[in-house]
Amino acid sequence: MATHVPEVRNVDEEAYIPPVPPSYDEAFPQLPMGQSFPPRTPAKWNMTVKSSKCTQVFQVPLEERRFKDMDEYSFGEEGEQAKICKEIMARTGVSIEMSLARDQSLTVVITGKEDAVKKARRDVMTRLQTQANVTLKIPRDHHGFILGRNGAKIQELELATATKISFPRPDENSDVIRIVGTKEGIDKARHELLLVSEEQAKLAFERLPIEKIYHPFVCGPNNTIIKQLMDETGAKINVPPLSVQKDEIAVSGEKDGVNRCKATIMSIYNEKKRKCQTVSVEVRKSQHKYVIGPRGTNLHEILAVTGVSVEVPPYESPSETITLRGEQEKLGPALTMVYSKANSVIFADVHAPEWLHKFIIGKKGENIRRITQDCPKVHVEFSEGQEKIQVEGPPEEVEQAVAALQSYVKDLESRMDFAEIEIEQRFHKHVIGKGGANITRIKNETGVMIRIPPDAENSSIIRIEGDPAGVQRAKEELMEMSSRMENEKTKDVIIDQRFHKNIIGAKGEKIRGIRDQFNQVQITFPDQGKRSDIVTLRGPKNDVDKCAVYLDKMAKELVVSSYQAQVHIFKDFHKNIIGKNGAKIRQIREETETRIDLPSENSESDVITITGKKANVEAAKAKIEKIQKELASIKEISIEIPHKLHTSIIGAKGRLIRSIMDECGGVIIRFPTEGSTSDKVLIRGPEDDVENARKQLLELTNLKKEASHTTEIRAKPEYHKFLIGRGGSNIRKVREKTGARVIFPTSQDTDQEIITIIGTKDQVEKAKAELESSIKNLDNIVEGEVNVDPRHHRHFVARRGEVLRQIADEYGGVTVSFPRSGVKSERVVLKGAKDCVEGAKRRILEIVTDLDAQVTIECQINQHHHRTVMGARGANVQEITRQYEVGIKFPDRPVNGDDNIPNGEVNGGREEETEPPKRSDIIIITGKPENCEKAKAALLALVPITEEVAVPFEFHRYIIGQKGRDVRKMMEEFNVNISIPPPEDSSDMIKVTGAPNNVQRARGALEEKVVSLEKEKENRALRSFKLTFEVHPQYHPKIIGRKGAVINKIRNDYDVNVQFPDKNDENQSLITVTGFERNAIDAKEEILKMIREYEEQVHLDVKIDHRVHSRIIGAKGRGIRKLMEDFKVEIRIPRSENDDPDIIVISGSEDDVYDCRDHLLNLEEEFLQDVNDEAYLRDLQNPRSMREERQQSNPTGFVVRNAPWDKTPDTSSQEEFPSMGSVVPPKANQAWGPARKY
Repeated sequence: MATHVPEVRNVDEEAYIPPVPPSYDEAFPQLPMGQSFPPRTPAKWNMTVKSSKCTQVFQVPLEERRFKDMDEYSFGEEGEQAKICKEIMARTGVSIEMSLARDQSLTVVITGKEDAVKKARRDVMTRLQTQANVTLKIPRDHHGFILGRNGAKIQELELATATKISFPRPDENSDVIRIVGTKEGIDKARHELLLVSEEQAKLAFERLPIEKIYHPFVCGPNNTIIKQLMDETGAKINVPPLSVQKDEIAVSGEKDGVNRCKATIMSIYNEKKRKCQTVSVEVRKSQHKYVIGPRGTNLHEILAVTGVSVEVPPYESPSETITLRGEQEKLGPALTMVYSKANSVIFADVHAPEWLHKFIIGKKGENIRRITQDCPKVHVEFSEGQEKIQVEGPPEEVEQAVAALQSYVKDLESRMDFAEIEIEQRFHKHVIGKGGANITRIKNETGVMIRIPPDAENSSIIRIEGDPAGVQRAKEELMEMSSRMENEKTKDVIIDQRFHKNIIGAKGEKIRGIRDQFNQVQITFPDQGKRSDIVTLRGPKNDVDKCAVYLDKMAKELVVSSYQAQVHIFKDFHKNIIGKNGAKIRQIREETETRIDLPSENSESDVITITGKKANVEAAKAKIEKIQKELASIKEISIEIPHKLHTSIIGAKGRLIRSIMDECGGVIIRFPTEGSTSDKVLIRGPEDDVENARKQLLELTNLKKEASHTTEIRAKPEYHKFLIGRGGSNIRKVREKTGARVIFPTSQDTDQEIITIIGTKDQVEKAKAELESSIKNLDNIVEGEVNVDPRHHRHFVARRGEVLRQIADEYGGVTVSFPRSGVKSERVVLKGAKDCVEGAKRRILEIVTDLDAQVTIECQINQHHHRTVMGARGANVQEITRQYEVGIKFPDRPVNGDDNIPNGEVNGGREEETEPPKRSDIIIITGKPENCEKAKAALLALVPITEEVAVPFEFHRYIIGQKGRDVRKMMEEFNVNISIPPPEDSSDMIKVTGAPNNVQRARGALEEKVVSLEKEKENRALRSFKLTFEVHPQYHPKIIGRKGAVINKIRNDYDVNVQFPDKNDENQSLITVTGFERNAIDAKEEILKMIREYEEQVHLDVKIDHRVHSRIIGAKGRGIRKLMEDFKVEIRIPRSENDDPDIIVISGSEDDVYDCRDHLLNLEEEFLQDVNDEAYLRDLQNPRSMREERQQSNPTGFVVRNAPWDKTPDTSSQEEFPSMGSVVPPKANQAWGPARKY
């Protein structure tokens, strides 16, 4: 007889759970995927964007200039005026440019950030312009308004006027202000100061001596009197707040309004001072807040009703005295109101253990709301760490709430208990379980609340609260878990990560077996990304040790069985090793228990890899090599070649040795591994080819020996460049003369003095003699001189002596000294090795000759093309300068707007004009005459032109590409600008702008693109041929095939698109084929041929008990697919709602169909026996009487709210609730088989 188990109530549902901060996902929920938003209408941009930089231009007349004598300074010198500007630029970060006009006035241009420009302008005018000064008398009371807060206003005025304004010190009894600056700046500053003073002269400010205790009477209830005065007079009245103890009230504004306010306020003050009296009363400090009220509303109420001011001591003061101030007859009613407010609230404490507080509050405050629902004015406070509850409110409601709370606390104490147990903190996570599974189970079974401290508390105490019986059960279970975990052990087993997959097995089959064997042990493998070899075991000590031994043994077996060897077999023999249908290679694998991997047919490798136990691998290797030897007379020999020559014989990337192997019929030549000192080289292959390879290798070795004589000489590193010569000319002469190879040390070599010579012995000796002679000459230090015209000196020392550095680098570090600046001398001194000095002299004279031969020509290019000609950061000009060794000077941009040429002009776009060329269009080129002309031609070739290319409008989108990608790529590739007309113009003309050569290349690319697009258009037209024909819908799934395999093959073979009708189409038989006409016709014939074959098939109905259908189908349909493949038939399983669910239809050739039928009937007989046995066992385990009892107790079956099914499941159905291990047939809306629509 079944016993009734009382329902366990979970106290978690009753207790109050403090709110926790939301998680990240809750605070920032993920946006819904795939949601579409309406397109935003682009807003018009009406905002004015201001540049972060500005430019100011001003002039300093001659008579006001501080530095009037600006003589021409010698080279390298600069005037005082320039030094001042440099200093200002460095300090403020601006750019300063100066120029002199014909009238000797100085024009200064300052560019930079606005604040920096203002500061720089003031400094420039202060230091470059003569300064004047004036004094100005302004009342001292106005000085503060002129200065502004923290002097901000005066600083701004000084920057704007470029003046210095000085005020008298506070200890000086003076109202004189001094202004220093230019005449123009002084006038501006004086005007601004007078404006401020005149404005302040119209205003008034009064401080009224009003005692603090009378401020409430002046302000009135809720400041009504003050507000009324300010509205009537327009003045501003400032009353100190309660926290500021000041006996004054400030009034400011227009003089008339201030005077009226003053009269009214002083009248109220004098009257109250004469009539008011005081009364002091003692009120408990805790009740003061009720006298004050929220934001002082009670005090304002008493003042409004009685006209009496109530003074309450501040919160931090220990005083409990409240003072009432007002007229004699009004003090009584006010005192009554004060006592009424003070006694409107009382306090009471209710004793309650702290751990019960959360149960008293209840879930989301439900319990405390229910207790106090009849006491709306009561405030209940729970203090952390105190075993009491504070109740505050009106007396009658407080008494009612206290009684209700005491009753509830008594009830909780009678039916609630708690316990604290100590479990080591390291076990807490195991007590909680994965996803809180363990702790949730205990809570549900016992109905208690369990608090496990977080890791941050570093506590081992676990607290259990709830029903006494439940607390005891939970305590026992937790202690049992703790005892069990203390007996557990954790152990790390080191297993090479490459073996982890082998231990886990396919789909985890092997590891499942190990876990079943050691079911108390938890086995954890590291993540694949961690690259760790540590496998962690956790569980009872004995089980963990046994599992560790088992895994160690398994890992050692894997190590033994992973031995690997490679065998080189000629590619032509691989098919013989594989054998017919892989028979021979399969035999070797089975006999030796190894894995044998062969390279793919497309691979050039001839290496066969064998993996397994070492003995087995060697046996398999011997078998494979034996097959090769039987197929051809393979010979293997070894020859001796010095290991120093191996690298040179192999050649770069093995090219040399590979050519010998190919030439000798593909023989295999094996050199020792890199780093080995062995001289033995193996040759293996057919006998004749091996002999041929041996001869070639020995000949090549003899040649390398003869040509590999080496010697070393030493030379100072600074001599190396001279020995090499300009462009390698000197060392090239040595190589041509001697035939030897000379190698100089690289920057990575530790010894920078060693020079290596390689060649035959005679070649090396000759080269050594040549180099030693040159080095000896370089060791002879001499001093020489050469005369250079002073006008050319600047060329040599310019750019920090770049030309001199080049000469020193080319000629062995020779030192070249030019006369000091200011010394008029032509003598240039050179010091160094004799040959180096002579070479440097010749080079200097060559440069001087070139400088004398230089000319200057002009190149006229419209100024608005200059930026394009220069290129990005002047790249184009730098390349021309370097290539033709010329200097190119572009003119400054014109200041006068009349000199500008309208944007959009291109080369050749204007007719010849008779006007002289503008200065802003002239580019100066300096250099040799022939080089200048070449540079001029190169510059003119960079002048952009615009050409129009006809591209049909329909092709424009293909030219542009996705998001403009293609047109941007073309513009970057050809360095041009391509302008495509807007769609509304429907124009065919595309404009290409850029350098002439680039434009022509871009034009050619566009024309090629158009030809390609025309061909694609024509091809699309040919591919659009459509052919329709009818095929009965029952054959459509057969044409489509499983997962579309058949129809995809037809599409790929005939390059067509085959479209089947949609569900809603009227004609469900119509099939459409689209593609080239010939291909479409062939695809149609292929489909009709398939239909004819299907129509010739035999269809046979076989009655098979529906209870065994699931077993015939197999897991994921594997069983029925195998049957169809083995018998080459199609089997259709009926739906469960069919009239006769036992009928299975078999389609195919007659013999195959009947063979399949016989097989299915045999399967039915076998499976039915299993079904009957299972039913018999089920009846034994679940007698009819128990089933009837359950049906009566729960006639509605298994019912769940909001479940994903639309009817009550039948739990007795074998199909819906199958037995463990049985296969469930798939549920479908149609008979099992290929889908009807692809």
